[in-house]
Amino acid sequence: MTRRNALNVAVVGATGAVGSAMLRVLEERRFPIKRLVPLASARSRGKRLHFHGQSYRVEPLSAQAFDGIDLALFSAGALRSLEFAPAAARRGAVVVDNSSAFRMDPDVPLVVPEVNPQALASHNGIIANPNCSTIILVMALKPLHDAAHLRRVVVTTFQSVSGAGAKAMYQLITETTALVQRLRLTRGGDVARKLVGFHPHVQGRATRVLPAQIAWNIIPQIGSFADEDYTQEEWKMVHETRRILSEPTLPVVATCVRVPVLIGHAESVVVECARAISPAQARELLRKAPGLRVVDDPPRGKYPLPIDVASRDEVFVGRIRRDPSTANGLALWVVGDNLRKGAATNAVQIAELIAHKGA
Repeated sequence: MTRRNALNVAVVGATGAVGSAMLRVLEERRFPIKRLVPLASARSRGKRLHFHGQSYRVEPLSAQAFDGIDLALFSAGALRSLEFAPAAARRGAVVVDNSSAFRMDPDVPLVVPEVNPQALASHNGIIANPNCSTIILVMALKPLHDAAHLRRVVVTTFQSVSGAGAKAMYQLITETTALVQRLRLTRGGDVARKLVGFHPHVQGRATRVLPAQIAWNIIPQIGSFADEDYTQEEWKMVHETRRILSEPTLPVVATCVRVPVLIGHAESVVVECARAISPAQARELLRKAPGLRVVDDPPRGKYPLPIDVASRDEVFVGRIRRDPSTANGLALWVVGDNLRKGAATNAVQIAELIAHKGA
Protein backbone atom coordinates (compact mmCIF):
# COMPACT_ATOMS: atom_id res chain seq x y z
CA MET A 1 0.00 0.00 0.00
CA THR A 2 1.19 3.51 -0.78
CA ARG A 3 0.16 6.95 0.35
CA ARG A 4 -2.11 7.03 -2.71
CA ASN A 5 -4.20 4.39 -0.92
CA ALA A 6 -4.24 6.38 2.31
CA LEU A 7 -7.49 6.33 4.24
CA ASN A 8 -9.31 8.53 6.71
CA VAL A 9 -9.28 6.41 9.87
CA ALA A 10 -11.25 6.73 13.10
CA VAL A 11 -10.28 4.81 16.25
CA VAL A 12 -13.20 4.49 18.66
CA GLY A 13 -12.18 3.98 22.29
CA ALA A 14 -8.78 5.47 21.48
CA THR A 15 -7.88 6.11 25.13
CA GLY A 16 -8.58 2.54 26.33
CA ALA A 17 -6.15 -0.37 26.58
CA VAL A 18 -7.08 -1.91 23.22
CA GLY A 19 -7.63 1.44 21.49
CA SER A 20 -4.16 2.56 22.55
CA ALA A 21 -2.75 -0.73 21.26
CA MET A 22 -4.57 -0.18 17.94
CA LEU A 23 -2.83 3.16 17.54
CA ARG A 24 0.56 1.59 18.32
CA VAL A 25 -0.01 -1.20 15.79
CA LEU A 26 -1.21 1.21 13.10
CA GLU A 27 1.98 3.20 13.64
CA GLU A 28 4.31 0.21 13.75
CA ARG A 29 2.84 -1.35 10.61
CA ARG A 30 2.84 2.01 8.83
CA PHE A 31 -0.80 1.75 7.89
CA PRO A 32 -1.50 4.42 5.21
CA ILE A 33 -3.49 7.11 6.99
CA LYS A 34 -4.53 10.37 5.40
CA ARG A 35 -6.47 11.67 8.42
CA LEU A 36 -6.67 10.18 11.92
CA VAL A 37 -9.68 10.83 14.15
CA PRO A 38 -9.35 9.46 17.72
CA LEU A 39 -12.78 9.12 19.36
CA ALA A 40 -13.79 8.31 22.92
CA SER A 41 -16.47 8.99 25.51
CA ALA A 42 -17.15 12.44 26.93
CA ARG A 43 -14.81 11.65 29.85
CA SER A 44 -11.86 11.81 27.47
CA ARG A 45 -12.89 15.06 25.77
CA GLY A 46 -9.87 17.29 25.27
CA LYS A 47 -7.23 14.63 25.90
CA ARG A 48 -4.40 14.52 23.40
CA LEU A 49 -2.75 11.49 21.82
CA HIS A 50 0.52 11.26 19.91
CA PHE A 51 0.73 9.36 16.63
CA HIS A 52 3.62 9.45 14.13
CA GLY A 53 5.09 12.44 15.90
CA GLN A 54 1.91 14.51 15.80
CA SER A 55 -0.51 15.42 18.56
CA TYR A 56 -4.21 14.68 18.10
CA ARG A 57 -7.12 15.86 20.21
CA VAL A 58 -9.58 13.15 21.26
CA GLU A 59 -13.02 13.95 19.89
CA PRO A 60 -16.33 12.89 21.47
CA LEU A 61 -18.04 9.89 19.93
CA SER A 62 -21.02 10.81 17.74
CA ALA A 63 -22.59 9.67 14.49
CA GLN A 64 -21.43 12.86 12.77
CA ALA A 65 -17.81 12.11 13.70
CA PHE A 66 -17.78 9.45 10.96
CA ASP A 67 -18.49 11.85 8.11
CA GLY A 68 -15.71 11.38 5.56
CA ILE A 69 -14.24 8.38 7.40
CA ASP A 70 -13.16 5.40 5.28
CA LEU A 71 -12.26 2.98 8.10
CA ALA A 72 -13.39 2.85 11.73
CA LEU A 73 -11.71 0.62 14.30
CA PHE A 74 -14.04 0.15 17.27
CA SER A 75 -13.01 -0.88 20.78
CA ALA A 76 -15.49 0.83 23.08
CA GLY A 77 -17.79 -1.98 24.21
CA ALA A 78 -20.81 -3.71 22.72
CA LEU A 79 -23.39 -1.06 23.61
CA ARG A 80 -21.50 1.74 21.85
CA SER A 81 -20.80 -0.54 18.88
CA LEU A 82 -24.47 -1.40 18.53
CA GLU A 83 -25.33 2.30 18.55
CA PHE A 84 -22.55 3.80 16.45
CA ALA A 85 -21.13 1.08 14.15
CA PRO A 86 -24.24 1.00 11.90
CA ALA A 87 -24.18 4.81 11.80
CA ALA A 88 -20.53 4.75 10.71
CA ALA A 89 -21.27 2.14 8.04
CA ARG A 90 -24.20 4.18 6.71
CA ARG A 91 -21.81 7.10 6.27
CA GLY A 92 -19.52 4.99 4.11
CA ALA A 93 -16.96 3.71 6.62
CA VAL A 94 -15.92 0.08 6.87
CA VAL A 95 -16.14 -0.85 10.55
CA VAL A 96 -13.88 -3.39 12.25
CA ASP A 97 -15.51 -3.99 15.62
CA ASN A 98 -13.65 -5.48 18.58
CA SER A 99 -16.71 -6.00 20.81
CA SER A 100 -19.12 -8.93 21.05
CA ALA A 101 -21.92 -6.92 19.41
CA PHE A 102 -21.84 -8.50 15.94
CA ARG A 103 -19.77 -11.68 16.33
CA MET A 104 -22.69 -14.07 15.93
CA ASP A 105 -24.60 -11.97 13.39
CA PRO A 106 -24.81 -14.15 10.24
CA ASP A 107 -24.54 -11.02 8.07
CA VAL A 108 -21.28 -9.91 9.71
CA PRO A 109 -18.08 -11.85 8.95
CA LEU A 110 -16.02 -12.97 11.96
CA VAL A 111 -12.42 -12.91 10.78
CA VAL A 112 -8.93 -14.01 11.72
CA PRO A 113 -6.86 -13.15 8.62
CA GLU A 114 -4.55 -16.18 8.87
CA VAL A 115 -7.52 -18.53 9.32
CA ASN A 116 -10.54 -17.38 7.26
CA PRO A 117 -9.71 -14.30 5.15
CA GLN A 118 -12.22 -15.45 2.54
CA ALA A 119 -15.02 -14.42 4.92
CA LEU A 120 -14.25 -10.76 4.16
CA ALA A 121 -15.76 -11.11 0.70
CA SER A 122 -19.27 -10.94 2.13
CA HIS A 123 -19.07 -7.95 4.46
CA ASN A 124 -21.74 -5.23 4.37
CA GLY A 125 -19.78 -2.49 6.06
CA ILE A 126 -19.18 -4.17 9.44
CA ILE A 127 -16.59 -6.84 10.25
CA ALA A 128 -16.29 -8.49 13.66
CA ASN A 129 -13.01 -9.09 15.48
CA PRO A 130 -13.28 -12.34 17.48
CA ASN A 131 -12.81 -12.69 21.21
CA CYS A 132 -9.14 -12.52 22.23
CA SER A 133 -9.06 -16.09 23.55
CA THR A 134 -10.79 -17.39 20.44
CA ILE A 135 -8.25 -15.73 18.14
CA ILE A 136 -5.35 -17.29 20.05
CA LEU A 137 -7.07 -20.70 20.00
CA VAL A 138 -8.05 -20.87 16.32
CA MET A 139 -4.60 -19.76 15.21
CA ALA A 140 -3.27 -23.04 16.63
CA LEU A 141 -6.29 -25.15 15.66
CA LYS A 142 -6.43 -24.24 11.96
CA PRO A 143 -3.28 -26.12 10.78
CA LEU A 144 -4.28 -29.21 12.77
CA HIS A 145 -7.84 -29.08 11.46
CA ASP A 146 -6.68 -28.80 7.85
CA ALA A 147 -4.31 -31.74 8.24
CA ALA A 148 -6.25 -34.16 10.45
CA HIS A 149 -9.79 -32.78 10.89
CA LEU A 150 -10.69 -31.92 14.46
CA ARG A 151 -13.37 -34.03 16.13
CA ARG A 152 -13.29 -32.45 19.60
CA VAL A 153 -11.60 -29.52 21.37
CA VAL A 154 -11.16 -29.05 25.13
CA VAL A 155 -9.61 -25.76 26.20
CA THR A 156 -8.81 -24.18 29.55
CA THR A 157 -7.71 -20.56 29.40
CA PHE A 158 -5.44 -18.66 31.78
CA GLN A 159 -6.37 -15.07 30.96
CA SER A 160 -4.53 -11.96 32.07
CA VAL A 161 -6.29 -9.10 33.81
CA SER A 162 -5.76 -6.75 30.86
CA GLY A 163 -8.52 -8.69 29.15
CA ALA A 164 -10.88 -7.03 31.64
CA GLY A 165 -9.49 -3.55 31.01
CA ALA A 166 -7.27 -0.98 32.66
CA LYS A 167 -9.24 -0.99 35.93
CA ALA A 168 -8.60 -4.72 36.36
CA MET A 169 -4.88 -4.16 35.79
CA TYR A 170 -5.00 -1.48 38.47
CA GLN A 171 -6.77 -3.90 40.81
CA LEU A 172 -4.01 -6.49 40.42
CA ILE A 173 -1.28 -3.92 40.99
CA THR A 174 -2.90 -2.33 44.05
CA GLU A 175 -3.81 -5.67 45.63
CA THR A 176 -0.30 -7.02 45.10
CA THR A 177 1.21 -3.86 46.58
CA ALA A 178 -1.06 -4.12 49.61
CA LEU A 179 -0.13 -7.76 50.19
CA VAL A 180 3.58 -7.09 49.92
CA GLN A 181 3.27 -4.17 52.32
CA ARG A 182 1.42 -6.41 54.79
CA LEU A 183 4.02 -9.11 54.53
CA ARG A 184 6.86 -6.57 54.76
CA LEU A 185 9.24 -8.73 52.79
CA THR A 186 12.84 -8.07 53.75
CA ARG A 187 15.45 -10.71 53.00
CA GLY A 188 16.81 -14.12 53.88
CA GLY A 189 15.16 -16.20 56.60
CA ASP A 190 12.83 -13.37 57.52
CA VAL A 191 10.94 -13.96 54.28
CA ALA A 192 10.44 -17.67 54.92
CA ARG A 193 9.42 -17.07 58.53
CA LYS A 194 6.80 -14.51 57.56
CA LEU A 195 5.40 -16.61 54.72
CA VAL A 196 4.57 -19.49 57.07
CA GLY A 197 0.92 -19.22 57.99
CA PHE A 198 0.41 -16.01 56.04
CA HIS A 199 -3.19 -15.73 54.81
CA PRO A 200 -3.03 -13.59 51.65
CA HIS A 201 -6.28 -11.64 51.68
CA VAL A 202 -6.47 -7.96 50.83
CA GLN A 203 -8.53 -5.90 53.22
CA GLY A 204 -11.17 -3.73 51.59
CA ARG A 205 -12.75 -3.80 48.14
CA ALA A 206 -12.29 -0.20 47.01
CA THR A 207 -10.49 -1.02 43.74
CA ARG A 208 -12.18 -4.34 42.98
CA VAL A 209 -13.71 -4.72 39.49
CA LEU A 210 -13.15 -8.47 39.11
CA PRO A 211 -15.44 -10.97 40.90
CA ALA A 212 -12.83 -11.63 43.62
CA GLN A 213 -9.32 -10.76 44.74
CA ILE A 214 -6.94 -11.52 41.86
CA ALA A 215 -3.54 -10.96 43.52
CA TRP A 216 -2.08 -14.34 44.55
CA ASN A 217 -5.28 -15.98 43.41
CA ILE A 218 -7.10 -17.32 40.33
CA ILE A 219 -10.76 -16.82 39.48
CA PRO A 220 -12.63 -19.50 37.47
CA GLN A 221 -15.09 -16.96 36.09
CA ILE A 222 -14.82 -14.53 33.17
CA GLY A 223 -18.09 -12.82 32.37
CA SER A 224 -21.43 -13.66 33.91
CA PHE A 225 -22.78 -17.21 34.08
CA ALA A 226 -25.13 -18.32 31.33
CA ASP A 227 -26.60 -21.60 30.04
CA GLU A 228 -25.58 -24.83 31.82
CA ASP A 229 -23.41 -22.86 34.27
CA TYR A 230 -20.89 -21.91 31.63
CA THR A 231 -19.85 -18.27 31.50
CA GLN A 232 -20.46 -15.94 28.59
CA GLU A 233 -16.72 -16.02 27.80
CA GLU A 234 -16.80 -19.81 27.60
CA TRP A 235 -19.79 -19.83 25.26
CA LYS A 236 -18.09 -17.17 23.11
CA MET A 237 -15.16 -19.50 22.60
CA VAL A 238 -17.46 -22.38 21.66
CA HIS A 239 -19.62 -20.50 19.16
CA GLU A 240 -16.90 -18.31 17.66
CA THR A 241 -14.50 -21.23 17.13
CA ARG A 242 -17.18 -23.17 15.28
CA ARG A 243 -18.03 -20.16 13.13
CA ILE A 244 -14.46 -19.24 12.19
CA LEU A 245 -13.57 -22.84 11.31
CA SER A 246 -16.89 -23.32 9.44
CA GLU A 247 -17.66 -26.33 11.64
CA PRO A 248 -21.06 -25.55 13.21
CA THR A 249 -21.29 -28.84 15.12
CA LEU A 250 -17.66 -29.19 16.27
CA PRO A 251 -17.67 -30.29 19.94
CA VAL A 252 -15.86 -27.60 21.94
CA VAL A 253 -15.80 -27.20 25.72
CA ALA A 254 -14.09 -24.28 27.43
CA THR A 255 -13.20 -23.28 30.98
CA CYS A 256 -12.03 -19.67 31.25
CA VAL A 257 -9.90 -18.60 34.22
CA ARG A 258 -8.57 -15.18 35.25
CA VAL A 259 -4.98 -15.29 36.53
CA PRO A 260 -2.72 -12.65 38.18
CA VAL A 261 -0.84 -11.78 35.00
CA LEU A 262 -0.92 -8.29 33.48
CA ILE A 263 -0.69 -9.11 29.75
CA GLY A 264 -0.86 -12.37 27.82
CA HIS A 265 -3.42 -15.16 27.65
CA ALA A 266 -2.36 -18.81 27.86
CA GLU A 267 -4.45 -21.84 26.92
CA SER A 268 -4.19 -25.54 27.65
CA VAL A 269 -5.68 -27.23 24.59
CA VAL A 270 -6.53 -30.89 24.03
CA VAL A 271 -7.79 -31.99 20.63
CA GLU A 272 -9.07 -35.24 19.21
CA CYS A 273 -8.59 -35.65 15.45
CA ALA A 274 -10.21 -37.86 12.84
CA ARG A 275 -6.80 -38.94 11.59
CA ALA A 276 -3.65 -39.75 13.50
CA ILE A 277 -1.08 -36.99 13.77
CA SER A 278 2.15 -37.30 15.73
CA PRO A 279 3.60 -34.54 17.92
CA ALA A 280 6.48 -34.21 15.45
CA GLN A 281 4.07 -33.78 12.54
CA ALA A 282 2.06 -31.25 14.53
CA ARG A 283 5.19 -29.23 15.32
CA GLU A 284 6.11 -29.09 11.65
CA LEU A 285 2.60 -28.01 10.61
CA LEU A 286 2.51 -25.30 13.26
CA ARG A 287 6.00 -24.04 12.37
CA LYS A 288 4.91 -23.53 8.76
CA ALA A 289 1.64 -21.79 9.62
CA PRO A 290 1.52 -17.99 9.27
CA GLY A 291 1.51 -16.04 12.52
CA LEU A 292 2.60 -18.97 14.70
CA ARG A 293 5.88 -19.56 16.52
CA VAL A 294 6.75 -22.97 17.99
CA VAL A 295 8.77 -22.94 21.21
CA ASP A 296 8.86 -26.55 22.33
CA ASP A 297 11.87 -27.99 24.15
CA PRO A 298 10.60 -28.81 27.67
CA PRO A 299 13.76 -30.61 28.91
CA ARG A 300 15.62 -27.34 28.39
CA GLY A 301 12.83 -25.26 29.90
CA LYS A 302 11.72 -23.91 26.52
CA TYR A 303 8.00 -23.28 26.24
CA PRO A 304 5.85 -20.16 25.75
CA LEU A 305 5.32 -17.84 28.71
CA PRO A 306 3.02 -14.79 28.84
CA ILE A 307 5.87 -12.59 30.08
CA ASP A 308 7.91 -13.51 26.99
CA VAL A 309 5.16 -13.03 24.40
CA ALA A 310 3.91 -9.64 25.63
CA SER A 311 4.20 -7.04 22.84
CA ARG A 312 4.59 -9.80 20.24
CA ASP A 313 2.15 -10.34 17.39
CA GLU A 314 2.74 -14.07 16.89
CA VAL A 315 0.85 -16.77 18.73
CA PHE A 316 3.28 -19.15 20.45
CA VAL A 317 2.78 -22.91 20.79
CA GLY A 318 4.65 -25.45 22.91
CA ARG A 319 4.28 -28.53 25.13
CA ILE A 320 3.04 -30.41 22.04
CA ARG A 321 2.50 -34.01 23.08
CA ARG A 322 0.33 -37.06 22.55
CA ASP A 323 -2.87 -37.40 24.56
CA PRO A 324 -2.75 -41.07 25.62
CA SER A 325 -6.32 -41.00 26.94
CA THR A 326 -7.91 -41.02 23.48
CA ALA A 327 -7.23 -42.13 19.94
CA ASN A 328 -5.64 -39.49 17.71
CA GLY A 329 -5.35 -37.02 20.58
CA LEU A 330 -2.89 -34.16 21.05
CA ALA A 331 -2.26 -31.75 23.91
CA LEU A 332 -0.62 -28.36 23.47
CA TRP A 333 0.04 -25.06 25.25
CA VAL A 334 -0.81 -21.85 23.39
CA VAL A 335 0.09 -18.28 24.45
CA GLY A 336 -0.55 -14.88 22.87
CA ASP A 337 -0.64 -11.19 23.70
CA ASN A 338 -4.36 -10.55 24.16
CA LEU A 339 -4.06 -6.81 23.52
CA ARG A 340 -2.17 -7.28 20.24
CA LYS A 341 -2.96 -10.42 18.21
CA GLY A 342 -5.92 -11.05 20.49
CA ALA A 343 -7.40 -7.65 19.63
CA ALA A 344 -5.51 -4.71 18.07
CA THR A 345 -3.20 -6.49 15.64
CA ASN A 346 -5.96 -8.75 14.34
CA ALA A 347 -8.16 -5.69 13.73
CA VAL A 348 -5.38 -3.85 11.89
CA GLN A 349 -4.61 -6.94 9.80
CA ILE A 350 -8.28 -6.99 8.75
CA ALA A 351 -8.01 -3.29 7.93
CA GLU A 352 -4.94 -3.98 5.79
CA LEU A 353 -6.84 -6.57 3.77
CA ILE A 354 -9.72 -4.13 3.32
CA ALA A 355 -7.36 -1.33 2.24
CA HIS A 356 -5.52 -3.62 -0.16
CA LYS A 357 -8.75 -4.73 -1.84
CA GLY A 358 -10.20 -1.24 -1.78
CA ALA A 359 -13.40 -2.73 -0.35
